[in-house]
Amino acid sequence: MRWTNTTGGPVSAINLRESIPDSAAGGGSTATLNLYVDGAFRQALNLNSRQSWFYEGGDGHYNGSDQNPADGDPRDFFDEAHAFVTGAPIAPGSTVELRKDAANTAAYYDIDVLDAENPPPPAARPAGSLSITDCGAVASSTPTNGSAAPDAVDSTAAIQTCIDQAQAQQRTLWIPPGTFYLRGTTGLTARGITIVGAGQWYSTIYRDVPLPNSTPLAALFNLTSTHVQGFHLDSDSTSRETVDGGGGAMDTTGDGWSADGIWSQHVESGYWASGTRGSVRNARVTAVWADGINVNNVSLGNSVGSDITATNNFVRGTGDDGMAVNSVNYNTDGNGNRTYYTPMARITMTRNTVVAPWGGKGIGVYGGSGHLIEHNLISDTARYIGLGAGRFGVNGSDLLGATLNANTVVRSGGNGYDQGQPALHVGNGGDGQNTGTVDRVTVTDNTVLNPLYDGVGLSASTNTVLRDNTVTSPAATASWSPRRSTPRPPARPPSPTTPSPA
Repeated sequence: MRWTNTTGGPVSAINLRESIPDSAAGGGSTATLNLYVDGAFRQALNLNSRQSWFYEGGDGHYNGSDQNPADGDPRDFFDEAHAFVTGAPIAPGSTVELRKDAANTAAYYDIDVLDAENPPPPAARPAGSLSITDCGAVASSTPTNGSAAPDAVDSTAAIQTCIDQAQAQQRTLWIPPGTFYLRGTTGLTARGITIVGAGQWYSTIYRDVPLPNSTPLAALFNLTSTHVQGFHLDSDSTSRETVDGGGGAMDTTGDGWSADGIWSQHVESGYWASGTRGSVRNARVTAVWADGINVNNVSLGNSVGSDITATNNFVRGTGDDGMAVNSVNYNTDGNGNRTYYTPMARITMTRNTVVAPWGGKGIGVYGGSGHLIEHNLISDTARYIGLGAGRFGVNGSDLLGATLNANTVVRSGGNGYDQGQPALHVGNGGDGQNTGTVDRVTVTDNTVLNPLYDGVGLSASTNTVLRDNTVTSPAATASWSPRRSTPRPPARPPSPTTPSPA
């Protein structure tokens, strides 16, 4: 495959969304693929399929984490790998070629996207900050390629010590360039500080969980009223299940928190965030097992989720919703006792890009009031709705006001659970429960292009306004249609640290 650099600038780094075959018995394989620039060999790119390939086993419901190829009906083929270009940056007008040579041993290579980038230089260490290396954290330079570097040092205790010192001294915590490992099942906890890395291409925290795992996993970071900026989170997990190391990247809550420029991969969820006046911006969430960015009212035991914004984020290849407003009314413990939560309010999601979620919606709005979903691009949902507004489950909050304005939904919908899902949907019953109120949802100036089934689906709701929306080339018979409701299994299993919203 060959491209020309038409970006208008140099390319010093590439990110591939790609697929190579699973191993015969499951569990994945590794291989290289050669990169050429203007016909000259530059480097061998490390690829693997250890963190992709699930199988349906013929049930047609796309559920579970079946990794046995003998069961058939494969899904979730793609992973993402990134690297700096060896040598000089690729100049404008130069050719970039990915070539399968004799040394590249995979039976085939499917390339979905090549992201050509020129990251800025590493950010400088903030003045007066405390570096995790000051407390004994040790970086590894060995590429991970789907599993941990065997010689990597466990820096968990050192990083937590530095976090504790930064909190006590009210200093910024610095994550320098390099890959720092958390080897085991313990996450990191921070409150009321700022954590800064050299940039999402340079500073990495990698969780290496011994697999199979029998210990409940907290998120990699558990943050309260904390600001984080400019680093990369990764792990060796092979599904969203605990046994496979499925733990989240960031569980966040508190007041006035922020996350800016964080790249999350191969984790259960990118963000599981509650609290007030928080923001997620400039994030990259790629190849994760569950939700990309889930804004809710239950994370880390909080009971509110209000005035939170998510803007200018890029989400691709999620195993559940790409982004979600997830207002929970109550959860029930093992003894039948209910805990109630404050309905969410005034969540804003603007100018985000959500691509190819293979297990849920592109953007889902589940309950609460006063939400604004505007100027987002959603494309290529594999089985489900692109943009939806309603209520999640019998224990979800009613949806009492939301605006979906000027969003673009491309090639979305799907036939998960044999439902023929629309690209855009408003109303209750989308989860098969047929309960609750969906009221005052305004849908204006949205563009729905090439939906896989209906363009817009409507189920039970009141005071719904549809105005100035455009639907082009729906594959089904009509753009507007009433939706039947077929039971949808719960989309989010309980987390050991967070009550389940479903």
